[in-house]
Amino acid sequence: MAFEERWAWVQGVLALGVYAVYAVVVLARAGDGVPLVEVSYVPVLLGAVGISIAAGIVLHIVIAAIWPEGANRKDQRDREIDRFGEYVGQSLVVVGGVAALAMALAEWAHFWIANAVYLALVLSAALGSAARIVAHRRGFHPW
Repeated sequence: MAFEERWAWVQGVLALGVYAVYAVVVLARAGDGVPLVEVSYVPVLLGAVGISIAAGIVLHIVIAAIWPEGANRKDQRDREIDRFGEYVGQSLVVVGGVAALAMALAEWAHFWIANAVYLALVLSAALGSAARIVAHRRGFHPW
């Protein structure tokens, strides 16, 4: 397995894993009879984002140390696969941004808007990683 494919796996699992922990913590706080929109989600959300960033940096270093071959090299195919994954993933960022805009215009609670944006970012990372993995496994044929 190439370094870039390993990294795509880590990014996807990390994004979904941290989001799952975030969702469990927020839902557990609402389990005490507190309405979901009144749960103190901001510190948990900021913590989840910070943990994702820090864990991504640490895991990239660990993977590069364990499998150093290809860690500092990207050929043309790797760059095209990375670009393809970014384009595919960014589609969900756009959808999330439009959804958040619609929620803001409809004057929804900040809780829903923030969580829609965070979910869009997580799904973007997961979809982009999945697209990279499929491109590495099945081949990539640029248009």
